[in-house]
Amino acid sequence: MRRSWRKMVSAAAALVLAAGAAQAQRTDITVGMQLEPPHLDPTSAAAGAIDQVTYANIFEGLTRFASDGSIVPGLAESWEISDDGLVYTFRLREGVKFHDGTTMDAEDVKFSLDRARGEESQNAQKALFSAISEVNVIDPLTVEIRLSQPNGNLLFNLAWGDAVIVAPESIDDIKTNPVGTGPFRFSNWVQGDRIEIVKNPDYWGTPARLDKATFKFISDPTAAFAAVMAEDVDVFTGFPAPENLAQFEADPRFQVLVGSTEGETILSTNNKMPPLDDVRVRKAIAHAIDRQAIIDGAMFGYGTPIGTHFAPHNPAYVDLTGLSQYDPELSKKLLAEAGYPDGFTTTLKLPPPSYARRGGEIIAAQLAAVGIKVEITNLEWAQWLEEVFRGKDYGLTIVSHTEPFDIGIYARPDYYFQYDNPAFQGLMEELNATTDPTKRAAILGAAQAMIAKDYVNGYLFQLAALTVANAKVAGLWANAPTQATDLTAVYWKE
Repeated sequence: MRRSWRKMVSAAAALVLAAGAAQAQRTDITVGMQLEPPHLDPTSAAAGAIDQVTYANIFEGLTRFASDGSIVPGLAESWEISDDGLVYTFRLREGVKFHDGTTMDAEDVKFSLDRARGEESQNAQKALFSAISEVNVIDPLTVEIRLSQPNGNLLFNLAWGDAVIVAPESIDDIKTNPVGTGPFRFSNWVQGDRIEIVKNPDYWGTPARLDKATFKFISDPTAAFAAVMAEDVDVFTGFPAPENLAQFEADPRFQVLVGSTEGETILSTNNKMPPLDDVRVRKAIAHAIDRQAIIDGAMFGYGTPIGTHFAPHNPAYVDLTGLSQYDPELSKKLLAEAGYPDGFTTTLKLPPPSYARRGGEIIAAQLAAVGIKVEITNLEWAQWLEEVFRGKDYGLTIVSHTEPFDIGIYARPDYYFQYDNPAFQGLMEELNATTDPTKRAAILGAAQAMIAKDYVNGYLFQLAALTVANAKVAGLWANAPTQATDLTAVYWKE
């Protein structure tokens, strides 16, 4: 009897332990991504995939984007702005350390901002820092940024991934061994497969609830669907197969988040390449495009039509889609007026995302219908960055500009679509010098109209933020105010 009682007690204890183990909260997560970053330094490349891994997780800036797009304190706990708008004084958080154990202080802030705006800077958004005349260290926890002219966007600009704070001693290896101040530390990168990050036990702020996160790179939409369905990945951000979302929505194992992004998806046009340097030709292209057919065919209905380079959820957005409505007969007429009654041939270079590859086939057929023949070339992301973005060797391309509030890129004549309009550049200077919200909205409205009427690019749709995740995962961003997979508040529900 005594032996039987012991067996019963042992069996009961085993059941309790097993139940406890079954209920133990998971602390690891696997996130699927379509694009692999070319490297991991957000301050020296334009690839959004870098921010998707590193933003808020590994690296932090003085300010940062919250999930609703608002600007909140980051490494700076507070700041003061002089009456003339030319001096910003930031008070840094105390006790912040880089992942290598060194202290983050005002010298690191000065180094980071001077590096980002310097002559040798490789920063893809160097123009964000153009108004900064000097960065001064007041004391270890106080840094002063002086401007050559008022810039109403400065706090916004400092929240970009391109403005994160880095340590001088880690720069040589930053692309393959990023050292930041965030709640996660870089752990491992298996090229072509995955990047692993682990919890930073010495984080200055609210600690991460996850102990480990793995970013898994799956470029093929069919493979992405299979990986999520098999639960090989727990979350897939920027899910590349929108045709499968209804299937996930019907499955209680999953949740589908449909939010908004800052991603203006455009038929980017080389404004310096004949005949695309003729506004009549660009206008003809715009009127040859049926936006809704592209949204339905490439995105299965997910996406908001746009007529300019501005997010529809922004209060200052102006609906200008009427300036480029689908009208193939008008398109043919404009081509004839420009001297191309029989059309012409140009290139269409497409990066990997499905919106580009699928959308490219649809646009090629629409352009062919008015006599414009395109030679399609599918490029990997690194090739696209080299040939199109840096080399400007293209006629047309399709890409989603996911950087937040980035209409200012049209003020850069050397930017890859090479639009050079002094009047627009003047508008952006006026915007930077203006802080009054009503006046800023009016300037932004004029800027949107100017690039729409110049038909700088073909404005297609605002990319939807599509995320598929395990139903038990909580704390994910639904919207994407910047291209990031912020895991700082993500956890598994019990």
